[in-house]
Amino acid sequence: MARKVLILGEIRNDSLRNVSFEAIGAARIAAGEGEIVGVLIGDHVQLFGNELIQYGADRVVTVEDDKLKQYTSDGFSEALLAVINQENPEVIIIGHTSLGKDLSPRIASKLDSGLISDVTSIEEIDGNLVFTRPIYSGKAFERKVITDGLVFATIRPNNIEPLVKAEASSGEISSLSVDIRDLRTIVKNVVRKASEGVDLTEANVIVAGGRGVKSKEGFEPLKELAKVLGGAVGASRGACDADYCDYSLQIGQTGKVVTPELYIACGISGAIQHLAGMSNSKVIVAINKDPEANIFQIADYGIVGDLFEVVPMLIEEFAAVKQ
Repeated sequence: MARKVLILGEIRNDSLRNVSFEAIGAARIAAGEGEIVGVLIGDHVQLFGNELIQYGADRVVTVEDDKLKQYTSDGFSEALLAVINQENPEVIIIGHTSLGKDLSPRIASKLDSGLISDVTSIEEIDGNLVFTRPIYSGKAFERKVITDGLVFATIRPNNIEPLVKAEASSGEISSLSVDIRDLRTIVKNVVRKASEGVDLTEANVIVAGGRGVKSKEGFEPLKELAKVLGGAVGASRGACDADYCDYSLQIGQTGKVVTPELYIACGISGAIQHLAGMSNSKVIVAINKDPEANIFQIADYGIVGDLFEVVPMLIEEFAAVKQ
């Protein structure tokens, strides 16, 4: 079956986020032999159009305006709705990111459509698109099918494989002029609290610390290990509440949900709220002095020991292997 699929390319720190390419991979499954249209919204975004095409978009539509320099839900929704009205897609796919989680319900409401959020896989069965998503804090999964009307979904980062980049690919990049009216919200300045480096939600490797890290200084070896592995640092809510690190690093039911290839939990007991944010990681390694810690129940590999002794040993070994 052939469908027209619209995907939103998300730009952060002057580059396209990986979830944009994963959205194209999801769109290819949904489109079948149909067309994938990439959408870019911002003030100077046309230069990113070729990259979307190289990752599998057939063509790209851009909406540029000074009022779209910073994300606002009213500005971006006006722009995206204009593209949707022009293109009339059968499927819309957006990343399940902070931006996507804010924007998608607003768009769905304006279109009077349903929304399947936090999708981890897409497949076509008997002509219908079947979406799988976690429920009950990741304890179970449900499969959803939309049999009539617009199909609208957000996809969880790091779950759907992007297509192979083809440098020689070419496609049309067009612009759409949209009259962005006076916005109710104006962003004048953005202060970033998160540490520089790999984005936590898109990291393939995450080294996370809990209350067992004991202090802000206790996070230093975790940062070093993450750097050696090319990953990111995360934390449990307990560590954030204790002021060992910023809440921007929190992983769990009330924090970020992550699905890296490798998750190393250091001094984390394994409270159910934390497990909800990381239990779907591909490989989980737990380091804890307490052999009865709940984190060992879901870990693929467990190390019973003092993290301040184990982590330096891991840093040394991984550094030697990478030389």
